[in-house]
Amino acid sequence: MIKLNTPLKEEDLVNLRAGDEVLISGVIYTARDAAHKRMTELIEDGKELPMPIEGQVIYYAGPAPAKPGQVIGSAGPTTSYRVDTYAPAFMDLGLKGMIGKGKRSPEVIESIKKNKAVYFGAVGGAAVLISKSVISAEVIAYEDLGAEAIRKLVVKDMPVFVVNDVLGNDLYEMGKNKYKID
Repeated sequence: MIKLNTPLKEEDLVNLRAGDEVLISGVIYTARDAAHKRMTELIEDGKELPMPIEGQVIYYAGPAPAKPGQVIGSAGPTTSYRVDTYAPAFMDLGLKGMIGKGKRSPEVIESIKKNKAVYFGAVGGAAVLISKSVISAEVIAYEDLGAEAIRKLVVKDMPVFVVNDVLGNDLYEMGKNKYKID
């Protein structure tokens, strides 16, 4: 198991390979497609984003409300292709990690290679387990989006795995090839 602390640096990522199991600790941000659309408009207008982006990790999730005594409700990953049109611009600004579920587009994989970033997978269906890694959570932007608001999470040992590494290796393609699946 590989342990990483945010913010991520290129040297943290260059030796990771698709399939590696990772525990992430530090600050990460949640943002889904609606928040990405708004942030992309800020980028296009030359305005400041509501969060730092250099070396950061965005978790594609819309956490459920916290129950009494909890920091956050269940916090499972959303399907990443929903933000594929936006992801390259964020990586060009220094985003180093993305967490979600499902395959990424060829354009996103090319941007991962170009920017030496990594796409991590989180297990869909394990939202309650993932939420136990969250030490604190606060909405920092777009509260009107409800579950899709941007949240700053402090996590300890959040379990993820490398889907696409800095070389563009793809865990999903590797699995299909290994088991001769079309």
